[in-house]
Amino acid sequence: MKWKEMPQPIKVRLVTSFFNRTISFAIMPFMALLFVQAYNKVFAGVFLIGTVIISFLIGLIGGYLADRFPRKRLLVLSTTATGLMFLVMTISLASDQMLLFTIAYAIFTVTSNIGRPAMSAIIIDATTPENRRAVYAIDYWLINLSIALGTALGGWLYVSNRLFLFSLLTCTSLLLPVAYHFLLDESKHVWQKQPLRHVFRDLGKSYQIAWRDRPFVKVVFGSMCILAAEFSMGSYVAVRLADEFDSVTIGDLTVNGVRMLSLINIENTILVVCLTFFIQRFSNRFSNKQALVGGLVLYIIGYATVTSANSLTLLLTFIFIATIGELLYSPTLNAEKANMMPADQRGAYSAFAGTSHAGADLLSRSTLILGALLAPFMMSVYIGLIICLGLGLVYLGLFRNEKIAEKQQAS
Repeated sequence: MKWKEMPQPIKVRLVTSFFNRTISFAIMPFMALLFVQAYNKVFAGVFLIGTVIISFLIGLIGGYLADRFPRKRLLVLSTTATGLMFLVMTISLASDQMLLFTIAYAIFTVTSNIGRPAMSAIIIDATTPENRRAVYAIDYWLINLSIALGTALGGWLYVSNRLFLFSLLTCTSLLLPVAYHFLLDESKHVWQKQPLRHVFRDLGKSYQIAWRDRPFVKVVFGSMCILAAEFSMGSYVAVRLADEFDSVTIGDLTVNGVRMLSLINIENTILVVCLTFFIQRFSNRFSNKQALVGGLVLYIIGYATVTSANSLTLLLTFIFIATIGELLYSPTLNAEKANMMPADQRGAYSAFAGTSHAGADLLSRSTLILGALLAPFMMSVYIGLIICLGLGLVYLGLFRNEKIAEKQQAS
C-alpha cells in the first residue's frame, strides 16, 4: 500500500505519532537521571514506578473514554494538556523549580496516556482487514525510526543544552493538537449509547467484555510472552554482557559488554529502518498464518541464542535472525489483533491489548532474578520456552477458531 493511497486519518495518525514518539524518547531515557540529580535514588525509583502504574491505569480509563466520546476531541484535549505540561516543565527548568517540574511531569503521565487508546482505535477505524498488514508495517518502521531519532536528539542535547531540548519539545507538542484539529476527520465508530451514571461500573463492564473474549485474551498474553524476550535485552542480557563479555579490539576500538549491547541495538534499528518494506513485500507471498509462525520461529532462534551467546560474531548474527523474524511477525500480529476488535469496543480492546507491554516488562525483570540462579544456557532455554508459549497462545487465539469455523461449515 503506497503512501498516496492511504486515507487521510491514517496519514495524520502515523505522522503525528511519529513526532509524539520522537518527543517521548528524547526525554524518557533521561528522566531517572534528572530526578536522581534533583532528589535521590530512592525518591526517583519510587516516583518513576508510581508513574508506570498510573500510566497503566490511565490507559484503561482512556480506552473506556475512547468508546464513549468523539476520539478526535479526546485527542485534541489530551495533546493540548500534554503540550501545556511540557511548557510548565520548560519554565520550571529555566527557573530551577524542581517541585513544579515533578508535579508537571506527573500530570504529563496522565495526559499523554489518556489519549493513546483513542489514537490506536482511529487507525483501526480507518483501515480494512485487507490493508492493515501494510499500514502496521509502515507504523512499525516509523516507531523504530522515531526511537532512533528521539534517543539521538536527547543524547545530543540533554547534557549540553537541556533547556533548548525542552523548549523544542514544547513547541512540537503544542503543534500536535493543532494538526489533529485541522487535519483529522472525526472517527466514524459505533457509539456506546448507555448513560454514564455509574462510571466505575461501566468501566468494569467494558473490560469484562474484552476479558471474556478468550481468543483475544490468548493473543494478548501470547504477545506478552513474545515481547518479554525483546524487553530482556535491557535487563538480563545487558547485565550479563557487562559482566561476562570478553572485550574485543577492532582497530582502535575496544568493544566491551556495554558497547556490545549498543552495537546490538544499533544493528536492530538499522535493519528495521532499511529492511521493513523489503520484508513486507516478501511476506506478501505467504498467508498471515505462515508469515506469523515463520517469523516467530526465527525470533525464537535469534533471541534464545543472544540470551547466552558471548561472541561478537554470534551476537550480531543471531540478532540479525531475530530482527528478520520480528519484521515478519510484528505487522501481521498487530493487524490480526486489530481484526479481532469489535467496532464498538476498539478503545477498550486497544487499552487491554496494551497490558501485554506491562506484563512483558515484568517478565523481563524476572530474568534478572532467575539469571542469578541459572547458567546462561539455561536462561536461553527459559527465554525459548517463554516465546514458544507465546507462539502457542497466539496461534490458538488467532487460528483455532478459524479451524472450528471450517469444520462447522463442512458439516
